[in-house]
Amino acid sequence: MNLFVLIFGYLRARPLNTLLNIILLSLGLAMITILLLFSRQLKEKIADNTQGIDLVVGAKGSPLQLILCNVFHIDFPTGNIKLQEADRLAKHRLVKSAIPLALGDSYQGYRIVGTTRAYAELYAAELADGTWWKEDREVTVGSTAARLLKLKPGDTFASAHGLGTEGHAHEEHPFVVTGVLKPTYSALDNLILTNVATIWLVHEHEEVLVKPDSLQASRLVPTSFASDSTREITSILIRYRNPIAAIQLPRYINSQTNMQAASPSFEAARLLSIVGVGIEALTGFAYVLIMISALSIFIALYNSLKERKYDLAIMRSMGASRGKLFWATQLEGVVLTVSGSVLGVALGHGVWYLFTVLVSESQTAGMNAGTCYREELYLLAGSVMLGMVCSLIPSLQAYRTDIHKVLSQG
Repeated sequence: MNLFVLIFGYLRARPLNTLLNIILLSLGLAMITILLLFSRQLKEKIADNTQGIDLVVGAKGSPLQLILCNVFHIDFPTGNIKLQEADRLAKHRLVKSAIPLALGDSYQGYRIVGTTRAYAELYAAELADGTWWKEDREVTVGSTAARLLKLKPGDTFASAHGLGTEGHAHEEHPFVVTGVLKPTYSALDNLILTNVATIWLVHEHEEVLVKPDSLQASRLVPTSFASDSTREITSILIRYRNPIAAIQLPRYINSQTNMQAASPSFEAARLLSIVGVGIEALTGFAYVLIMISALSIFIALYNSLKERKYDLAIMRSMGASRGKLFWATQLEGVVLTVSGSVLGVALGHGVWYLFTVLVSESQTAGMNAGTCYREELYLLAGSVMLGMVCSLIPSLQAYRTDIHKVLSQG
């Protein structure tokens, strides 16, 4: 008799037991799969968004808020800093490069960022359509923002103050889309990029910008005077000139200026440690579910073996070897655990997909339910081992079946 036909026959004979064992195991593995997808993609997004940024300098406040706002663009600014002071810092001997960011407005919840082309170059951004912005009120749109807002080169729109959709609209200063970027799988995909002067223009309602001489021009914003004490930006993204800057520059900024310095790598590690506590707690609960499932499978196999002792004796009398009975019970446990594992991994991806569809923030964060990781193969391999361990004692009992004793009692 074919072993698999025999095994599936046994499983069909106890449908409720079989279903309960598979569901228990699948729930535990689904939870682990969701946590795996969340933690791995969170780490990847943090790495993608912090590349090339050694330090973020902005208004004094929460360092974590400074990073969340100016690197990941998922929080509000801590305030503004003077362009004049930021410009002096950009010329510091320990600063290799500095990129200005000016925030304040958005369109349908997607942030408009006043910056320079160097910001897009941080993420190796390339154009999918159109051209880069050149003049005031021209914008280049990230791939996700362009797709969800249905924007293309030539379209116009009016920005709103703040990040919400209910803010005051600036209809008197419409923006013109000049280009759309290819996906970079970073925060850049969710942004609308323009120059810093445009952010000032929209809020001042009049064109007071001039083109200064090169000797007087600001290093961060060439269209502004370096000596202009009225201009403000939100932050600057700094890259160190040498390793010693990591020690000296943050301390100098925090103690000798009116600005605040925050390290993306340090704050990201702190964020991961905070999130990691919840992940570890949920992972522990998932493993408890798996252990309960394993115990349930063991009890089910042990009890079923008692019920089918006579069947096993008949099989032995018809020529079935001890090894065949052993592997029949082993495979029954493996089939149960593999079925639960496959269902659990599929369920985990399905729940993660629903999350990315229903929660708009997950789409803007670039979360993807279609991504698979090597650890999922380890889960499936582990399920085979779990099935073999759970069915080991029942298998040994099946192996030791005494034909004469069982039949004489039958």
